[in-house]
Amino acid sequence: MMRKSYYQKLALMVIVLTILLAFQKYTSRNREPFPDVKFIASSASVNLSDFDPNILDRDQWQKLGFSEKQVSTILKYKDIVGGNFTSKEQLKKCYAISEEKFEELESFILLPKTSDKSKSKEFNTFAKKEINISGKFNPDRLSSGDWIKMGFSERQSEAILKYKNYLGGSFVSKEKFKECFIISPENYSKLEPYLILPAKTPENFRSFASNYPEKAKIQYHIFDPNILNVDGWKAFGFSDKQANIIVNYRDRNLRGSFKNLEDIQKCFVISAEKFQELKPYIKLNPITIKQEEIRQEKTDFSKTDLNTITFKQLIEFGLDERSASSIIGFRRKLGGFMNKEQILSTYNIDKELVQKLLSIAPLNNSNVPKYTLTDAPEEWLKDHPYFKYSADKIIFYRTTYPDDKKIWKFLKLKPEYEERMKLYLK
Repeated sequence: MMRKSYYQKLALMVIVLTILLAFQKYTSRNREPFPDVKFIASSASVNLSDFDPNILDRDQWQKLGFSEKQVSTILKYKDIVGGNFTSKEQLKKCYAISEEKFEELESFILLPKTSDKSKSKEFNTFAKKEINISGKFNPDRLSSGDWIKMGFSERQSEAILKYKNYLGGSFVSKEKFKECFIISPENYSKLEPYLILPAKTPENFRSFASNYPEKAKIQYHIFDPNILNVDGWKAFGFSDKQANIIVNYRDRNLRGSFKNLEDIQKCFVISAEKFQELKPYIKLNPITIKQEEIRQEKTDFSKTDLNTITFKQLIEFGLDERSASSIIGFRRKLGGFMNKEQILSTYNIDKELVQKLLSIAPLNNSNVPKYTLTDAPEEWLKDHPYFKYSADKIIFYRTTYPDDKKIWKFLKLKPEYEERMKLYLK
């Protein structure tokens, strides 16, 4: 009996142990890993030239390669900062503009690098200003001076009027008035009881913007875009800045003349809608095109240093604006090319044509600035494309270890990164 009891207990223990092992195996199974998600960014071909971001409309921002949502965010951000971007630094803070995209556009932006601190304070102190309201009023009838008297700054007042013009010359309703980003929720709650406007937006609101009266004032006529000056473009409804950009685009980027309608359409300050309005009146005179082409001086590219070659010379060789801009911009950031392979690795270029140029033109790198890791200026390290991602580490390590060999050991960079950085080191 005792032996029988012993074997029963032993069998029970084996069963329990088997169950425990099976449970452990089940709970410790490796789950199938979730696949990595990769986002593929598409890049549209953009013809770049100097531009003022304060005068671009939705269509023009999209021509620069931004999506509709990104454009909406940029324009909202512009309203929030007072209706105008004051510097490249301020524009860069807009989260809809990636660091890579900003670097692509930076050299073409017609804004100072940083803004005057006294101007930026104007917007920081806005929330503290008291709004003074004397009685009920129709905001459609207020001038910039009236908004200033109420407590808004001059630039904020201009932004409010621009928003009204964008709506078609009227705020339309309290709902639309509330959407003006310059007017904070706190200030709107103060203004709302005094507004002489309908509470709700009418169903036919979209017709307001299309009836904006400025268009009716433009008198179109037949014209040759190659002889039109700044005043001529302004007469067609362009602002002073837009007109200057068009003329510069024609004279500098296109070597003095529009060759076809497509050249005009590519100018990013001319929206698709505006181009369609102008198109019936455009008459390109072959004589003006031919004369401008004859005036071009021919460059001997076998004697033209790739570290001093100009934008116009690259265009003359046959490169498009995008390729030429990319090469000049990359060279400026590097401080000069050290070898021809760097030029060939530049983004957004016609590699086949550039390869042909490299086989003809010489490269002199004797004037390219070089430093050691210990004496390189901080600003240079932070701005240089090859050093900027390691700049803070280099600056930190060299305070304790003023020796290039030790700094390299601490950086622990990939060999290819270290190799290209050493091109600019003594």
